[in-house]
Amino acid sequence: MMPPTALAPGATIGILGGGQLGRMTALAAARLGFRCHVFATEADSPAEQVCGAATVAEFSDREALERFASVVDIVTFEFENIPAEAVRLVSTVRPVLPRPEILEIAQDRLREKDFLRSIDVDTAAYREVADEVALLRAMRDFGHPAVLKSVRMGYDGKGQVTLTPEIKAEEAWQRMGGEIGILESFVDFTCEISVIVARGRNGAWATYPPVENQHVAHILDTTIAPARIPAETAMRAEVIARHIAEKLDLVGVLAVEMFVTQSGDLLANEIAPRPHNSGHWTIDACITSQFEQLVRALCGLPLGSVEHHSDAVMKNLIGGEVEKWRDALNDPLSKLHLYGKAETQPGRKMGHVTRLIPHR
Repeated sequence: MMPPTALAPGATIGILGGGQLGRMTALAAARLGFRCHVFATEADSPAEQVCGAATVAEFSDREALERFASVVDIVTFEFENIPAEAVRLVSTVRPVLPRPEILEIAQDRLREKDFLRSIDVDTAAYREVADEVALLRAMRDFGHPAVLKSVRMGYDGKGQVTLTPEIKAEEAWQRMGGEIGILESFVDFTCEISVIVARGRNGAWATYPPVENQHVAHILDTTIAPARIPAETAMRAEVIARHIAEKLDLVGVLAVEMFVTQSGDLLANEIAPRPHNSGHWTIDACITSQFEQLVRALCGLPLGSVEHHSDAVMKNLIGGEVEKWRDALNDPLSKLHLYGKAETQPGRKMGHVTRLIPHR
């Protein structure tokens, strides 16, 4: 369901999910004069702290979802592990962008890979595995190393196991923890990159340059913008991202994670139909951030310029690293973003710092 007309400042954007992506979306919306109402499962979530209204309930609470939808003008989601049933229910009351069907593709790694292959986008070799016996057969075929992932509910390395000759199929299956798995061949890559593309209701595009992502323990640690790759490779990555967004009939923001192989080929790894951690640098280094682009696309407004006035290095503050927040403030070229999370946990994203490298 697409809203019939563009929304004017003063309208209310509903955000499903209360994390930091919702928080930064709400901050961008406020600058354009829009209100935000967040639906979160916990009180005092990062998004609620900066929103004018909040509904705190479980995503299984149909009455709460319907009440929430009835008091907003349009809805988006800030995290792809929100139950699809909840999003579909909300979409019967108010428009949800990106479309719920896109969310369902991104939630299922097997469906995601099948979709990418169906539109002629290259990926690593993969196979569905339904149990330990199927995994053992696949491990023999794929060899080592390989990567076993849960088909659903995986992010930041959760539900993911790197298979080596020492790991038995039974152990790997238990560590994965999902009902169905997907086994992927190991990619010998030179770097991991991502491209963020925004697409408006009128089909207009805004594509940010590819960035280079460095992970620690499967969690994004550092993003270098732009990526240190050949211009021709960057152009191909942008074309792939736009192609995927167009085939999805996206309205909103999409992140496409890719591997750059030793031979210079590009393999799509994952898609995320919402703002992405690797796009946080756009807040401080670009004329229009990924979050503002999302708001513009949702509300039927023209997309902004993706031109960047500075290169940047974004560093996540994970777990106890947040205690170093004062160090960022001592650097005049660094921009500190804290997410308002009360409890520090290992592996939890507590904030980020973007160091700007202004163009001369």
